[in-house]
Amino acid sequence: MLNVYFLENSNRDFNDMYLCYCGLEKCVPLHSFGPAVRPNYLLHYVLDGKGYYYVNDKKYTVTRNHGFLICPNVVTFYQADKDDPWTYIWIGIDGNKVDYYLKSVGLDNDNLIFKSNKNDELKEYVLEMLKHHKSTPYDAFKIEGLLYLFFSKLAQDNKKALLNSSNSSDNTYINKAIEFIQNNYLSPIKVTDIANYICLNRSYLTTIFKKHLNMTPQKFLLEYRITKAAELLYNTDLSIGNIAYSCGYNDPLAFSKAFKKVKGVSPKEYRLNKEASTSKFLLKE
Repeated sequence: MLNVYFLENSNRDFNDMYLCYCGLEKCVPLHSFGPAVRPNYLLHYVLDGKGYYYVNDKKYTVTRNHGFLICPNVVTFYQADKDDPWTYIWIGIDGNKVDYYLKSVGLDNDNLIFKSNKNDELKEYVLEMLKHHKSTPYDAFKIEGLLYLFFSKLAQDNKKALLNSSNSSDNTYINKAIEFIQNNYLSPIKVTDIANYICLNRSYLTTIFKKHLNMTPQKFLLEYRITKAAELLYNTDLSIGNIAYSCGYNDPLAFSKAFKKVKGVSPKEYRLNKEASTSKFLLKE
């Protein structure tokens, strides 16, 4: 009976994150790997038994439903327990956004151990990856989808840990909120929509915005919309009504009131003032 199942993926068409290799192994007592370095990130997740992970002069005991991260170009060593050797799955990953995706599930150079209660699901994702060993677009997309599903389970289990972390997580939430605003300001979104998107309650979102940006998310959304509206007033011939709709306002009158509140003048006056200022610098024939 085979104790090792392995797949090396040659597809590198997905830039953000892609699978380098994956596998499942039922280790014999004291089975070890290393000391060694890897050119990419590598995640191990223990399905059963236990073992030991050595990195940066530290020793971690890793048991069922726990896993460990190996970072690129870092010397590591790991070994199965003598009496209760581990069985684990692993995935090697790389890509332009791997650092970001790992941090989104609570993993980085300072946080190398994780826990997940999704033992069966994570195992099934890797076993399914192993079936798609052919070099076809179907297999490539299937593996990529399974990889993101794997991360979705890690994110689900680490959600509470991220909520309880420090300012770095606050900044992550703020960045995600701002990105959501940038991508959706043209729709009639509200602060509640932003909070729901990043899985925070509105009160906590407001608290971290005030703490780090000295303004509420509602004010940030307002000023971002008005800034975009001002650009359209200056750079296009769109009607004020169309500009209002383009910046998330269904009511042009409400848009005009909001614009005046931020800029001190109405949209019409703002456009006229800009045109007058620009004409001073135009060459006369």
